[in-house]
Amino acid sequence: VQLQASGGGLVQTGGSLRLSCAASGRTFSTYVMGWFRQAPGKEREFVSALNRSGVRKNYSDSVQGRFTISRDNAKNTVYLQMNSLKPEDTAVYFCAASPTTNFYNRSPTGYSHWGQGTQVTVSS
Repeated sequence: VQLQASGGGLVQTGGSLRLSCAASGRTFSTYVMGWFRQAPGKEREFVSALNRSGVRKNYSDSVQGRFTISRDNAKNTVYLQMNSLKPEDTAVYFCAASPTTNFYNRSPTGYSHWGQGTQVTVSS
């Protein structure tokens, strides 16, 4: 599966953005999908993931209550709605696909396919 992330941009503190990740191929619904982010000089960190049906979701503590992950298997797309954005949310955001069923896995090594990343910048 190939992934293409989009939707990043510059937003003020408290603003919102919605990221999208479009997948190619007919097997999208068989993958656990996740979002990660990487700020300059920092390691890539887990943001959120959801299971193949989209019913069960997992969030990092730093985004719980502000971000919402969802997927549309008919459109081969996963979304990340980001509200109440903070300057510390500034990073390159990556979508990723895992062939396992473990949507609790927060390690990047659990994901086999990655999108190219989209920049999110939150100004103070």
